[in-house]
Amino acid sequence: MRVRVFYHDKCFDGACSAALFTRFYRERIRDAEFEYKGLVHRAGSLFNEDDFTGDENAIVDFKYSSSPRINWWFDHHQSAFLTPEDASHFEQELSNNKFYDPDYRSCTKFIATVTEQRFGFNPAPVTELIEWADIIDGALYDDPKSAVEMAAPAMKLTMVIEANQDSEFIPKLIPTLAYKPLAEILADPMVSALIPPLMDRHRRSIEILCERAQCKDGTVFFDVTDHELEGYNKFIPYYLHPTCVYSVGLSKSHFRTKVSVGSNPWTQATEMENLARICERYGGGGHARVGAISFPPNDFEVARHAAQEIVAELRASYLAHPLE
Repeated sequence: MRVRVFYHDKCFDGACSAALFTRFYRERIRDAEFEYKGLVHRAGSLFNEDDFTGDENAIVDFKYSSSPRINWWFDHHQSAFLTPEDASHFEQELSNNKFYDPDYRSCTKFIATVTEQRFGFNPAPVTELIEWADIIDGALYDDPKSAVEMAAPAMKLTMVIEANQDSEFIPKLIPTLAYKPLAEILADPMVSALIPPLMDRHRRSIEILCERAQCKDGTVFFDVTDHELEGYNKFIPYYLHPTCVYSVGLSKSHFRTKVSVGSNPWTQATEMENLARICERYGGGGHARVGAISFPPNDFEVARHAAQEIVAELRASYLAHPLE
């Protein structure tokens, strides 16, 4: 039996979701050979039907596919469905192997809960993995300093995963996440060798955002498309500007120009815009408190215009609901 697992690439929760699904499947369904393929949000089609070649295929922490070749699906994003037809297809799904709940902070915790309740899986041996996926994807840090200084092994692993450019690295990492403590994984030469240069890059990204980020009317905006910084730590804007409510960043990689839209996890604001809904208007999505939009790599001006519109909307919202 060969199982292909498609996961949200360059994402700690995505990798952890794939790892947890693997352990669950082996313990409660059947032993199998696993293959992993990362999925990224990009302009155009997100799925290639020809990739669904496993005896069973699973998607975790990513949008829904109505393909009859998909046997398992778990997601927690508010923008989980590309079209109303996909949402309708899911609602009529009868396999009992596809699950969705946007109230969960992390897909890893969602998988742990569903598989324990419905399939008798015991998630206790991977409690550390589940708790850190929830902390990282739910931004449950005590303060911006904790989120940016990255002292814990899980934080360093997140940095490695988000900055990864090797398509074979995360598929090699996923099986270890399911069975080894995070500190032990971090000490593995395959991982540990990557930490020093990435920490240097992280410190440089703080310097660049310090120069570029402009905070006005509760919203930070920055453009780093002239740097290879798509995997920057998303909490840096709030570390630099702790009173801001929102952040909008423009970055670029070889396959997309990205508009990242976020909100300060430590803000005292009570009237907040739904960022997933804003991003959906431009073909993106995400969660109520964080979202993103992917444009083709050469559509920089279109992406910049979208970013400017969103910045203007968020600043106007802030002025309408200022902090007391």
